[in-house]
Amino acid sequence: YGLAVICTDFPNTLVGARRGSPLIIGIGKDENFVTSDANAIVAHTNKVVYLNDYDVATISSGQEMQKEVKHVPIKPTSAASGQEMYKGYCAVCHGTSGKGDGPAASALKVPPPDLTTLAQKNGGKYPGMKVTAVIRGEAVLPAHGSKDMPMWGNLFWQMSGGHSSEVQQRVANLTKYIESLQQK
Repeated sequence: YGLAVICTDFPNTLVGARRGSPLIIGIGKDENFVTSDANAIVAHTNKVVYLNDYDVATISSGQEMQKEVKHVPIKPTSAASGQEMYKGYCAVCHGTSGKGDGPAASALKVPPPDLTTLAQKNGGKYPGMKVTAVIRGEAVLPAHGSKDMPMWGNLFWQMSGGHSSEVQQRVANLTKYIESLQQK
């Protein structure tokens, strides 16, 4: 179960409990959220707390919570959709718009970069080869490959069962989608 309770006697208090099913609490400005998937609240807040099994959390208005990044198993998405992969794997840190403002961003030691300015910072040309290398885990970046940021190439390889053509398709489509986020 994963459940949330609000009582009319305590309208500014939210209680959540989890066992088995995921439960995430989002902390917004003058509002709180409960969801089973951080992507559902990414447009509303960038402060989230992931509950563990048997955790019970009580949130009251104005209460500050400690944030930490929890690693969860990767969920398969379509290799044909760069947008679906981005929303499933990248938006939690980089935000749906790619500006580095995802719900987990504030809990990271190294803030995620604004992906919409990659071309601008590269003389107006999208650095597709560099983005591909980062996704594959072949480029050294402070956040990628650390305990906060996974190396997607390795995870895509595991997900595909070792089929290199699927890994190439995933990386190419994700790279192309990130290119579509570039500021005009």
